[in-house]
Amino acid sequence: MAITSSAKKALRVAKRRTVFNTRRKAAVKSSVKTISKLVAAKQSKEAEAALPNAYKAIDKATKRGILKPNTAARMKSRLAKQARAAA
Repeated sequence: MAITSSAKKALRVAKRRTVFNTRRKAAVKSSVKTISKLVAAKQSKEAEAALPNAYKAIDKATKRGILKPNTAARMKSRLAKQARAAA
């Protein structure tokens, strides 16, 4: 358990950041899952329309350090490839 006041504050900050990071990570996962479901259902136009939302979630997560830049680029590339293949 934290003893000093700075350590206590660090714990509070870490908890707060954990909530934000979890929320952003969940947004990325749900947007990716949405596109995957649309591709599986052969709804290519809806999948193409959902791409900007997924890109936005991925870019925000990358900006905040939740995803690494190469991981984000790989995810975006694979999503676009899936959406194109569904057409």
